[in-house]
Amino acid sequence: MSQHTVIPFGPQHPVLPEPLHLDLVVDDERVIEAVPQIGFIHRGLERMTQTHDYNQFIYIAERICGICAFGHSLGYAETIESLLGVEIPPRAEYLRVILHELSRMHSHILWLGLAADAFGHEALFMHCWRLRERILDVFEATTGGRVILSAVIVGGMVRDQDAAMLQMIKDTIVGIKDEYGQLVNTFVNDSSIRSRLDGIGYISKEDAMRYGMVGPFARASNVNNDVRCLGKGGYGKLSTFDPIMDTSGDCFGRAKVRALEVLQSADIIEEMIDTIPGGEVAIPVKHAPEPGAQACNTLEQPRGECYYYALSNGTKYLERMRMRTPTSVNLAGMAMALKGCDLADVNMIVLTIDPCISCTER
Repeated sequence: MSQHTVIPFGPQHPVLPEPLHLDLVVDDERVIEAVPQIGFIHRGLERMTQTHDYNQFIYIAERICGICAFGHSLGYAETIESLLGVEIPPRAEYLRVILHELSRMHSHILWLGLAADAFGHEALFMHCWRLRERILDVFEATTGGRVILSAVIVGGMVRDQDAAMLQMIKDTIVGIKDEYGQLVNTFVNDSSIRSRLDGIGYISKEDAMRYGMVGPFARASNVNNDVRCLGKGGYGKLSTFDPIMDTSGDCFGRAKVRALEVLQSADIIEEMIDTIPGGEVAIPVKHAPEPGAQACNTLEQPRGECYYYALSNGTKYLERMRMRTPTSVNLAGMAMALKGCDLADVNMIVLTIDPCISCTER
């Protein structure tokens, strides 16, 4: 009669950039069950809406997560603009999409480098992060920051970008695409990489929908829940948008979706730059929302759909601000993907889900 053993995984582990603890119930080398335990980070960011007005809180919102910083400031700003009934200038919508897609490229290329490092491909790791540095250079040139950008305000953008700066962004993106294609070819076609990812951590389309999975985690199981398809803001101005999908539902599918989304984001940025309208990039917003007013918003972060909710008390201080981040809903799917896997594959499965515990524990 076999005896089950509980093996702790994390909260400190080379594959985890943030503290996540898993109790792995194993039978020999096979994982029978994975029980996530979170709660190592407590920052009380949502409580701070009661001590910082809605204009000040945008700088706190973007610190929910360093990698998704711009996306959180964008999602929060769109929520408050909906709460106030504010429409921002069209040029600001285009600039927001450009920086948001640059953030997606930054996040995915960073993740691809971490994945390469996890399965021992050090050269691939260095090449990925070398390309990521060029995106950070664009952030620094356009906003003054490399990770925390502070580029969004309620009502638009902090500053405009002239034609020369937009051309610089486009030239950088074109250069990255040329080099990045070689990295994608390695990820997709290299047999040693495929052997570590193919068939590992399988999630069916039915299970992905049942567990409410979002982002590349879900789209690798052929679930189309990309919020960008709704066409909100600048995304509604795109000539066409078809989300990157895969049917394999395994670690390879999740890596492939992220790898190809980088190229898709580059195409979106080029189109936005080529078609950006003129005009102002912000309007002054100083009034308070109506008492009891509510607003919600969804945004496609690099890791998936993020949901924002705001409740007003009639002052510039919100009564309630809630963010449901992608990892919050992907943890259940992660536990499902780990069931039945080999113990040696746990770190790759966890990594391909790309959990952000800092986002989850606000």
